[in-house]
Amino acid sequence: MLKRYHGDGDYIIKWDSVVLDKDLQYEEEPIAILDRDVWKMRTQEIKSVKFQWKHRPLEKATWEIEKDMQDKYP
Repeated sequence: MLKRYHGDGDYIIKWDSVVLDKDLQYEEEPIAILDRDVWKMRTQEIKSVKFQWKHRPLEKATWEIEKDMQDKYP
């Protein structure tokens, strides 16, 4: 049986500061690096960075792979 969804409102974005393109989409941009970490696997190390995103609260910061973010946001 399906469970009922109880929304907490974290997914809601403040529209007064968002600029939409012609397809009604916007691009999230990182505004600050909050933390760095290295995840050690058996044979390799993966460098990751915790980013705070524009138009998102601090609690919604995400861990991203450092190399991918350097390629996407030089």
